[in-house]
Amino acid sequence: MSRPFTFVPPSGARAYRLGTARGEFAVIDAGSPAKGTVLLLPGFTGSKEDFISLHEPLAAAGYRTVAVDGRGQYESPGPRDDEAPYAQRELAQDVLAQLDALADGPDGSGRSGERFHLLGHSFGGQVARAAVLLAPTRFRSLTLVSSGPAEISPGQQQRVKLLRDALSVMDMAQVWEAMRALDPPEDAEGELDAGLDDQEDLRRRWLGNSPAQLTAAGRQLCAESDRVAELAALRLPVHVLSGESDDTWPVPLLDDMAVRLEAHRTIIHGAEHSPNADRPLETAGALAAFWDSLGQEGPPPRVS
Repeated sequence: MSRPFTFVPPSGARAYRLGTARGEFAVIDAGSPAKGTVLLLPGFTGSKEDFISLHEPLAAAGYRTVAVDGRGQYESPGPRDDEAPYAQRELAQDVLAQLDALADGPDGSGRSGERFHLLGHSFGGQVARAAVLLAPTRFRSLTLVSSGPAEISPGQQQRVKLLRDALSVMDMAQVWEAMRALDPPEDAEGELDAGLDDQEDLRRRWLGNSPAQLTAAGRQLCAESDRVAELAALRLPVHVLSGESDDTWPVPLLDDMAVRLEAHRTIIHGAEHSPNADRPLETAGALAAFWDSLGQEGPPPRVS
């Protein structure tokens, strides 16, 4: 589970519910789109707060950043017993609806016809890829943060299966207590001392998640097919960013994916599966440098 430094939005950021044609989504919105707008999608068991330390440095670099809780994640509503609304294509359609709402800009912050940078962390990267493949002309670039070409590693698949099994017989509060009992002592003490004052924010986030969303996302993580060739064919600028170690998708696998995509590749030293939380300033610098390298908005990607 990702552990953001805080759940309090930075100065100048707005937390609100973004109304779309597919329902409302909780977002944290910061900066102005002098150079462009970025939509950020969190990973499995994560939330928009996973990007909370990126907003200020990216705003300073000239980017508007909008981090979103997906359907059934934390503060965005979603069915708790029906997995169908969490199919990957449904989640990708949600992303496109979010872009429509941001481009409409009822508060004056949007720009009609704007193409967006899209960033997905871990499971969010799979959703982001699906959205790009569904409507590639809507995007200026895709950044995959610690998100691999296909299914997660065998060890992580076992952990996801344990969670799915637990969700089938326990409620969310009981599962939380079971997970805390299994945490190493250093997780319960040292890591949280450097960030959150206590576990209440993490517990509240966990309880806000839809069990059906978690179950559906877990199934997708364990069964995702390799769609790298489809993505490469679009010739959309892609950035593959990760920490220097990762037990969800091994770093050499991410290296190979970047080669297959002819993508820009960044490794954030001192970071693991969540470089956005582990090393936010270094991560923000790498992201801004990539987007800056693309220059002014060019033609949309080719679609065969």
